[in-house]
Amino acid sequence: MPTNSSAALAKKIASFDPNAPGDAAGGLFGLPFTPEEAQVVVVPVPWEVTVSYRAGTAQGPAAIHEASLQVDLYDPDLPDAWKLGLAMEEEDETIANLSRQLRPLASDYIKWLEAGQPEAGLGKHSGVPAKVTTEGTKLLKWLKDKTGALLDQGKAVAVLGGDHSTPLGFMHALAERHEEFAILQIDAHCDLRPAYEGFQYSHASIMTNALQLPQVKKLVQVGIRDMSEQEAEVIHTSNGRVALFHQRFLSEEKFGKKSWKKVCGKIIAQLPPKVYISFDIDGLDPKLCPGTGTPVPGGLEFEEATYLIRSIVRAGIQIIGCDLNEVAPGDTEWNGIVGARLLYQLCNWMAVSQGKLVAKGMAD
Repeated sequence: MPTNSSAALAKKIASFDPNAPGDAAGGLFGLPFTPEEAQVVVVPVPWEVTVSYRAGTAQGPAAIHEASLQVDLYDPDLPDAWKLGLAMEEEDETIANLSRQLRPLASDYIKWLEAGQPEAGLGKHSGVPAKVTTEGTKLLKWLKDKTGALLDQGKAVAVLGGDHSTPLGFMHALAERHEEFAILQIDAHCDLRPAYEGFQYSHASIMTNALQLPQVKKLVQVGIRDMSEQEAEVIHTSNGRVALFHQRFLSEEKFGKKSWKKVCGKIIAQLPPKVYISFDIDGLDPKLCPGTGTPVPGGLEFEEATYLIRSIVRAGIQIIGCDLNEVAPGDTEWNGIVGARLLYQLCNWMAVSQGKLVAKGMAD
C-alpha cells in the first residue's frame, strides 16, 4: 500500500511541468514537493558565528533557494532527477536569531585577540568562547536530532550552511547509523585546527571535531591550498587516516599531462564503500564563489568537482550524506547561482548512490 506522502508525490509528479519557469511560490528549484513527500531533504543551517574573515554565509541558504528557481531541471545523465522529490525545510528562526546575536560578540572577541588581548578588554571578552561553545553544543544536538529523524524516515539528507562548522551534528547522526565511513572534504583549507581562536566549534576546526568520531575511518581532502604547519603535522602523524590531495599535487598532475579521470581514480582509491561529502564552496576556483568568507587562488573548476562526484557514484560508492557550506551572497548573485547548481548535483548523485534514482549507463 502506498503511503499518503508517496501518493501525494506521485500526484504532483503527474501534474508538474518541468519545462515551465521556476515558480517563485514553489520550493527549492521551483519544485512542488514538501519535505514529507520528498526522497531528498535539504536542511538549511543559517549559522556563521565563528567566521574569522568575511561574514555572509548565514544568508547562503536563502541565496541558493532564490537562485535555484532559475536552474533548468534536465540533466543528460539524470533526465528524471526532478521526479525524486527534492525539498528544503524552512530555516529555523531560532538558529538564525542566535547566530545574529552571537556573531557580534565573536567578531569583537576576534578583534581583541588580533590586538594582542589588551588587559582592558579581558572582562568583556574572556567569557565569549565558553558562551559560543555552549550554544554550539546545542546546535550540534539540534542538527543531530533533526537529521537523524530524517534518516530514520528513509530520506537522503543534505545540510546547507552557513559556515563550515554547521554539519557536525549531521556527522554525529550518521556515526550512530553507520559502523564506518570516510569523509571526502573538498575545500581550500584543511580545517584541522584545534579550537581555532578559542572556539571549540570553529569553522576552521570542523575536521578536527569530525575525527573525534571513531566511525570516521578516513578523511580525504581535495583542493587544499592554505594550511598551517600544525595542520601539516596532524596529517603527517595520522598514520594514513588523513589523505591529502593538495592543490599543488593536482596542478602538478595536470601539468604532467595526467588526465583528470586518472587523478579522480587516485582519490577514489582512498575511499571505502561509504562516504560523506563535505563541500566548502571555497574548494572551487574563487571566480566561481567570490563572496565566500576566505577565498584562496586556485581551486577546482565546477566540472572537475562534479565529475569527481559522478565518478565516485559510478565506482559503486554510497554517499550516505553531504553538506554544502560557505556560500555567501556577497555583492553578486553569482555565488547563489553556482551554489544552487552544485547543490542540485550533490543531491541527485547522492540519490543515485542510494538507489533512489538511476543514472544513464548504470543498472537498476
